[in-house]
Amino acid sequence: MFPSSNKANIDPQKRQPRKIFAYQVGDVNGDGVPDQVYITGAQPYPDSPFIDNIALIVQDGRTSRQYSIPLQERAGFNPTLFLGDFTGDGVNDIQVAINSGGSGAFTYDYVFSFLNNRARKLFDFERFNEQYKYDIRYLDYYQVSVKSINGNSSYLIDIRNKGQEYLSEIYDENGKLKAPIEGAVSPLGGLYAVDFDRDGIYELLAYQRVYGRYRADGLGDLISVLKWDGKRFKQSLQWFGLFG
Repeated sequence: MFPSSNKANIDPQKRQPRKIFAYQVGDVNGDGVPDQVYITGAQPYPDSPFIDNIALIVQDGRTSRQYSIPLQERAGFNPTLFLGDFTGDGVNDIQVAINSGGSGAFTYDYVFSFLNNRARKLFDFERFNEQYKYDIRYLDYYQVSVKSINGNSSYLIDIRNKGQEYLSEIYDENGKLKAPIEGAVSPLGGLYAVDFDRDGIYELLAYQRVYGRYRADGLGDLISVLKWDGKRFKQSLQWFGLFG
């Protein structure tokens, strides 16, 4: 039986102590018996919170059999778990989030169904990043255009609150651009389960940072609501969050 505490055991491949970093209990296979869900990993550097060889483990509450669900990204920081119904079938799904670390503040996010002890990936952060692309362009008169390349959303941002020093590097005294400038949108930087309708079925709230000339030049956040449509998570709402 899988340990129910953070007591370490030994990874036979890397010979590093393994620990449980996240733990949740809930029925994820649909048989009505609560299952145990774990995220385990090893910390190769004693003075660092970095975790590698991350694994997602489900222990069937009825049989005690263990199942390992593969994760493409298996290294990072602060892995977390959430169990909740995202599809409306009345059975808990499994959400996994791992911080990448570094200045980019990216996250590795997954949602799995484990109905009938069979893992099915419902959400993958890489697929999300590939699907949602944006065109970011500075315009005359202290504005920035944010347009979805493969969607219908578009935003016009006033950046005069950036200050005169910042603006004078980009615009002439008449408010005209000195040279064309393009910004970018960071990969997924946070994914949160929210039950907007309070019906017991969770949606996903996704955050992406929009930046200008360089990564630290933040302009705001794209905030998207993703709802399961029977086959995939589809964007149902989106806002642009300005920095105050």
